[in-house]
Amino acid sequence: MRGDLVRKLAARSLATGGAILSFLVVALTGATVWGLCLAVTALAATVWERRVRPAADNVAETTLIAAAVLVGYARQLDAGFDPALAGTAVVLLGLVLLAAPLRQAGNLEIRAANLPVRTWVAQVAVVLGDAVATLLALLALTALVASPATVGLSVTLLVGVAIGAVALDLARRRFRPPRDGSVVARALRRHQPEFVLHFSAPTGSEYQVTMWLPYLERIGRPFVVMVRESEFLAPLAAATTAPVVYCPTTRSMDEVLVPSLRVAFYVNHGAKNSHCIRFTQLTHVQLHHGDSDKAPSANPVSAVFDRIFVAGEAAIERYARAGVDIPAEKFVVVGRPQVEAIEVCSRPAPPRNPTVLYTPTWTGHNADADYCSLPVAEPLLRRLLDRGATVVLRAHPYTAQNPTSARQLARLHDLLAADRARSGRVHVYGAAASRLTLADCVNRADALVSDVSGVVSDWLYSGKPYAVTDMGTDGDRFVERFPLAAAGYVLRRDLTGLDDVLTRLLDTDPAAEARWATRRRYLGDFPADSYAEVFLAAVRRELDCRWTAVRRDRDIGGAPTAAAGNQPTPSRPTAGADARPDPHPPPAVGPA
Repeated sequence: MRGDLVRKLAARSLATGGAILSFLVVALTGATVWGLCLAVTALAATVWERRVRPAADNVAETTLIAAAVLVGYARQLDAGFDPALAGTAVVLLGLVLLAAPLRQAGNLEIRAANLPVRTWVAQVAVVLGDAVATLLALLALTALVASPATVGLSVTLLVGVAIGAVALDLARRRFRPPRDGSVVARALRRHQPEFVLHFSAPTGSEYQVTMWLPYLERIGRPFVVMVRESEFLAPLAAATTAPVVYCPTTRSMDEVLVPSLRVAFYVNHGAKNSHCIRFTQLTHVQLHHGDSDKAPSANPVSAVFDRIFVAGEAAIERYARAGVDIPAEKFVVVGRPQVEAIEVCSRPAPPRNPTVLYTPTWTGHNADADYCSLPVAEPLLRRLLDRGATVVLRAHPYTAQNPTSARQLARLHDLLAADRARSGRVHVYGAAASRLTLADCVNRADALVSDVSGVVSDWLYSGKPYAVTDMGTDGDRFVERFPLAAAGYVLRRDLTGLDDVLTRLLDTDPAAEARWATRRRYLGDFPADSYAEVFLAAVRRELDCRWTAVRRDRDIGGAPTAAAGNQPTPSRPTAGADARPDPHPPPAVGPA
């Protein structure tokens, strides 16, 4: 995204420019104090660059900054050749050269949270660049106050001993790995997880997992969350009591996918999913992270999974409408358990001063997936405010990644803030809206204005009216491509007929009857008091079916083979339906 590119370019420029400038100031001018201050600033820039560019090593920049600090230190002492300062330079050079490869080695180590093990070596290794930066900053400060060179040498040696211990332990792990696997693998074998949630996604996507964690915990079986990017380890560990394990390589997955596992779940179509699908002894189940009429919701990649859990029959029809041929036996209708907290309003009366939930989506990775209505949102919100509406504005988590979308959203926040000051209406937006769950927002609102997204499907459970924005050029074909819009009201890109749409949305609501029929197609026809139990029961059946298949294979011929493991378990197209064998087992998929 353009916002990421701008941050990366800014970090690169500040780190490199600051390192060069600090060295030149110290080496070529008499402004030693200014040069040391510039060196500290450049160090902060290198730390920031490693945050926005995890692959950055900054060896050249750090070397220049170290040279600037050492020359500045010598200038401040003004005592000629100092053996302690020379020793500091030698140790410091070794630390600068070792930090990057040790950090890379640490990034290849398994790390875990919510397990009774310590993975401190890997955790320390990945922050060695920051440790060296901190050391250089301390040396710059000691130089500024003209402390004896022995002070700088002592600090450098302490850091050097710590980094040396990390290096030795990493080398031991690499050249003499334990026969029974890592400490994480041993702890997982003791934990005996029955299923794994595999997750790989861009930064900021943890919501795709957190929406499922409460329901996975309610299954009542031990499980593990496997993340493929290190930044997800801490936030997901804070969201669950289940073990969360970071597996950077396919080899590390071999250790983490312990024999007790039976089923693997996925919440998106990330490319790294193929690394896990290659384990044919597992049943692979796609959950998705929302149900919508977006093009990605009918991704042909879904065909590689053994099971596809969908909210309702409409999801199965969506694949067929997109020309994606998937055997019906792979689909299991389980509802959308996340909507159980949404209050159902069967015959909502038109409110005098309505609360309207507005949920613009993001611009997508590709043009054909850009359903974002932020370019036309300002006049839309103004008309809602003119009608006396209170607005709850909940933007997509990826919105800030696009600078244009971020500016458009900021203008909407200013608009709502100004109206709140003028009218006293308590609009909800920004940080206040992000602290609310989607169910909280739905229960608070009387009507919805949304782009094509999974929010509309979740809102549908409430029975309340909604409008969907058409940001394309489909015209009358819009409801053919996005059938969910047929049970709501369509807002065109040019906002023609806006007042008429808002009248139907907020006052007359002629689509009420059609909305209830659509609700059954999209979200299943399950009792409200046990709605989520349909999903939980489906998961337990998959776990029990796999366990039965494994025991049968072992009784026949010992340990299950890869071929036996690849045979799908009996499927249930809808919860409670008769079991039928799958005549089209999915192919095994190797690592990408």
